Amino acid sequence: MREQFPFFKAHPELVYLDTAATSQKPQALLDSLQNYYINENANVHRGLYKLAYDTTEAYEGVRQEVADFLGAQSADEIIFTRGTTDSLNLVASAFGPHAVPEGGRIVVSGAEHHSNFIPWQQLAKRQHAKFKVTPVHPDGVVDVPALLAAITPETNLVAIAQVTNVAGDTLPVAAIAKKAHAVGAVVVVDGAQAVAHLPVDVQTLGADFYAFSGHKIYGPTGIGVLYGRADLLAKMSPIQFGGEMISEVRDDVSTWAEGPIKYEAGTPNIAGVIGLGTALH
Repeated sequence: MREQFPFFKAHPELVYLDTAATSQKPQALLDSLQNYYINENANVHRGLYKLAYDTTEAYEGVRQEVADFLGAQSADEIIFTRGTTDSLNLVASAFGPHAVPEGGRIVVSGAEHHSNFIPWQQLAKRQHAKFKVTPVHPDGVVDVPALLAAITPETNLVAIAQVTNVAGDTLPVAAIAKKAHAVGAVVVVDGAQAVAHLPVDVQTLGADFYAFSGHKIYGPTGIGVLYGRADLLAKMSPIQFGGEMISEVRDDVSTWAEGPIKYEAGTPNIAGVIGLGTALH
C-alpha cells in the first residue's frame, strides 16, 4: 500500500496517522491531475469546441459517479463544493431559512465538528430559533438516547455526523432520521469521516442532505460534495452568482439555471472534480 504513495518514498521513515484530517495522495491521483492539466485543460459548460466538450463530459461523468457512490437517485442531486465545511454552510445559508422558521428548533449533538455546529448555531440566532445541543458521554461518545429524546414535534432540523471526529463512534443515522422525519424535521449528515470507511447509501440512511470532502478519501483538497434531495434542492436559492449558474440575464432581472450548476457559480474546481473521480475508483 505504501508503494502507491510518493509521499512515503520521500519519507520512508514516517508512519502517517492523520488521515482523518487529510489523506496522503496516491500516484494514480497525481497522474490524473497532471494528465488533466497537460492534455485536457479547458473550461466546462461553456465552450463549443471539442476539448471543452470532452472536459465537460468528464466533469459531469464524475457527478454521476458520486451519485452512484452515495446511492442518490440522480446526478442532479449532487453539488460540487470546496469541501464538507462549504457544503454544510451552503445548506445552512440557502436552505436553512426554508427549514427553520422564526422561533423554530435545531438539534445537534455535542460531538459535532465546528463545521456542523457553528452554521446551525448562527442560523438559530438569525431565525431566533432554539438551538439544542445534546450531551456526550465522558469518553466523547454521543449519548444517542438523549439525542433521540431531543427530537420533539417542535424540531425543524437535525444535524449530525455519521462518524464523529471526537471519538470515532458511528451514529445510527437511519434511526435518527426516522424519528426526525416523523416530526417533519430535515436531517443533515456530515459524512466527512464516514465515506472512507463505510458504504454509504443516502436513501437507506434517510439523509436529506449529506456532505463530504475529497481530501479525506485520497482525493485533492478544495473539492467537496453536497448531496441534497431533489425536492429540497428545488426550494433552495443560490447564494453565489456568476457564470454558468444563470439561465437569462436582463438589466432588471435574472433567472437561474436548472440543476446543480445553479449552486456552482463561476469556473469550478475542474481538476479537483476529475481527481475526485479517480479517488472514487
